[in-house]
Amino acid sequence: MSSIYTSAHRNIQNQFKTIELADQIEAAVVESELSESQTKFIESQSMFFLSTIDEKGRPTVSYKGGNPGFVRALNKQSITFPSYDGNGMFFSMGNISANPEVGLLFVDFATPNRLRVQGRAKLLDAGPLLDSYPGADLVVNLEVTQVWVNCSRYVHKMARDETSPYVPNSDGLAPIALWKRIEGLDQFLSIDDKEAVAAAGHITQEEYERKLLNGETI
Repeated sequence: MSSIYTSAHRNIQNQFKTIELADQIEAAVVESELSESQTKFIESQSMFFLSTIDEKGRPTVSYKGGNPGFVRALNKQSITFPSYDGNGMFFSMGNISANPEVGLLFVDFATPNRLRVQGRAKLLDAGPLLDSYPGADLVVNLEVTQVWVNCSRYVHKMARDETSPYVPNSDGLAPIALWKRIEGLDQFLSIDDKEAVAAAGHITQEEYERKLLNGETI
């Protein structure tokens, strides 16, 4: 019995006569734990895409970025990553608190190469693991259920120019987010953020949109 295919997958595979091919691919590449090469690949990445599902069954996908090594393999069946300061919605984290089933897609655009990880996640809001990620609000601990290398033939080859200036440094410090400087948002910010905005200066909504379109992050 397949560990990844449902009846819905089978229906479409049957429509296009690919059931035997799909079974062969699952048998060849889908594993229940990380290999040494997969661990090295994950820990070398500076970004990935996180898929979560809310309590109403609605999916979403979020981009997660950090310095290489911000996603760590604790062992062959467990990985962890931080949740850094965001916009206060805690969309992915809220989804995880309601539904632990998640999917991670790691894409190396320079090679190119990609890896899929499925698993069950839980949130940690205290402890040594959180302390090991300066600047993180929460840490996600993921129990791996399936992992497999994905064909990269449609991945466009691209190079990373620079690391985001907003990734927290070793002291957990980072510049104030550009959108937090928009006039009128002060009343909704924390005391620390208000002080940072006062030091950096306000911008208008129009200035923010222009900077965003021009790729000016700070």
